[in-house]
Amino acid sequence: MSNARRLIAVALVCTLLGQSCGVAVGAAVAISDPDPSRAVSATGRTSAASTTAESGSNAASPQILATYPNPLTAGDTGEFVAVRVGGVSNLTLSDGEQSFSIPPRSGVVVLSSDPNTTRSLTPSPVVSAALSLSNAGERLVLRRNGTTVHEIRYEDAPAGERWNASTGRWIPLGLDLREPVATGPADATAFVLPDASTITVETLRSADERLFLAGYTLSSARVTDALVAAHHRGVRVRVLVEGGPVGGVSRRQAETLDRLVRAGVPVAVVAGPGAKFSFHHAKYAVVDDRALVLTENWKPAGTGGRDSRGWGVRVESMRTAEELATVFEQDSTGRGTVSWKSYRRGRAFVTDPPPNATYPTTIPPESVHATNVRVLTTPGNAGKAVVRRLDEAENQIAVVNPRLDPDGRFFAALVRAARRGVTVRILLSNAWYDADENERVVTRTQALRDSGVPIEARIAEPRGQFGKVHAKGAVVDGESVLVGSLNWNDHAATENREVVLELDGPEPASYYQRAFDSDWQSASGGDDSGTMWVLVAGALASASLAGLILKKTVRFER
Repeated sequence: MSNARRLIAVALVCTLLGQSCGVAVGAAVAISDPDPSRAVSATGRTSAASTTAESGSNAASPQILATYPNPLTAGDTGEFVAVRVGGVSNLTLSDGEQSFSIPPRSGVVVLSSDPNTTRSLTPSPVVSAALSLSNAGERLVLRRNGTTVHEIRYEDAPAGERWNASTGRWIPLGLDLREPVATGPADATAFVLPDASTITVETLRSADERLFLAGYTLSSARVTDALVAAHHRGVRVRVLVEGGPVGGVSRRQAETLDRLVRAGVPVAVVAGPGAKFSFHHAKYAVVDDRALVLTENWKPAGTGGRDSRGWGVRVESMRTAEELATVFEQDSTGRGTVSWKSYRRGRAFVTDPPPNATYPTTIPPESVHATNVRVLTTPGNAGKAVVRRLDEAENQIAVVNPRLDPDGRFFAALVRAARRGVTVRILLSNAWYDADENERVVTRTQALRDSGVPIEARIAEPRGQFGKVHAKGAVVDGESVLVGSLNWNDHAATENREVVLELDGPEPASYYQRAFDSDWQSASGGDDSGTMWVLVAGALASASLAGLILKKTVRFER
């Protein structure tokens, strides 16, 4: 490629190393959004229960659908078993000690020893049965005329969770596992951070009717200004954040949320023993009929353009916006959420000094057209959807992620792809807290590469373009892009609330592929000449971007 088609990155001297790494000397410090799953162990919930059915059973047959043995109430009041009856008569449910007759009603019947309490937990009809479900484990058998038609076994029931027969795992009560939702073709604006740090705020400022903002953390002054201004002009504004981020809630965030509440903006916090997720890690906004989905947090280091390499997309799609509005509504209400005012009472907050680095714009945003958009969420579908997409790859995969478990299912899918001839490239974070795990990935891929498998992993070298890699995405076969909050590990895929958009089409794929290539070239093991933003005129969606793109210094948030 000729030098005329390249822009050589301008190296900038980073400010204090401690700030770019997310640490500071002195008071307690909140690390800059390491993977939340590393702070807690996996629960192993999928193996905690089992189900068997009589041969020949089908979806319409009588079946135990769910059990809720360990409520968050004194004495486990409200525990229940839900059974699909379908009008079948002569059904009984046995726990090995007692048997209970089930009325031959259509649909689902819920058995409970405390029907009044249980009716507040389920819309299905509830009948009285002297159940006494063990939290340690139980075998429940559904019989018709004395013959077993279905049974389940569970062990160590987690508090506040139900066992779901259709998924074979424990699920927090009140959480509905969603399927992937295709929302059709859409125009979009693709961008990366820190280069395009103004897009998020500009989008929020454009709200006329509704502005729902969901995040892991929120401490951005510019974002807060936009939220308050929207509220004052009559826009319906709501905010949802995680109550227990790794390292704690920062003083800066507490001041931010206090300001929003004083202005009259409702702020909900995912917290408490009834929380539906280990972490609310999603980062998105619904702005009228547009959806904004990010890999970055609403803070100076993320959307403020002060540190992280991130990916983002703004989709002009009413259907996409409605789907995310539905997710927001379910997540911000009911069990496991509290108001910020209630949450902050009596709490201490940690010091989290904002970074002060500045970076040039070398990768400008671009208008693209997606031939289809799919909304993926976890818990529920995003993990499987990502693996499925990797398993369908035919030519090439480019992955950017802060970290990757070399023993996990996502890395296994990448190795499977490489073994069938797909060229796989993995770009990982340079952050100190990811070093050990990422070096393992590099070592593992190097061994595979030495044996002829076309897979390679590199550690990012920012070279003045950003502070650290925090993006979470992939480009597959030049036709599909994944952008969102999902860290590629099993805990994030099963226990956290994550939101990912899958964008089909050559235009979004081309944009993020070029962004990936730019960072890949400067990474460890790559071209030492620096970060390159490769401009291929035929691939540009706008003629205005076909020439040289002038670099400019981004206006950064303080």
